[in-house]
Amino acid sequence: MDIDTEELLTSLTKREDNAAIKSYQNTVSVACPACGDPFDDLVVCKQNPTSLDLSKQLDLCVGVDDGQAYIFTHS
Repeated sequence: MDIDTEELLTSLTKREDNAAIKSYQNTVSVACPACGDPFDDLVVCKQNPTSLDLSKQLDLCVGVDDGQAYIFTHS
């Protein structure tokens, strides 16, 4: 991914941090680095493999930086 992940994460609101993932909410309409549209949430996978249990259907954009998956959700 061609983005500054540290800068991106400082623009987002942290929601969860556990052994498998970190999740953030995009409260300021930052553009998705993959598609350019604002995204809703970002999930950073800290373990490989990691499974996610989604409660609703979402559009996803995915990138990898420094061996970690970055999943951008769009509703």
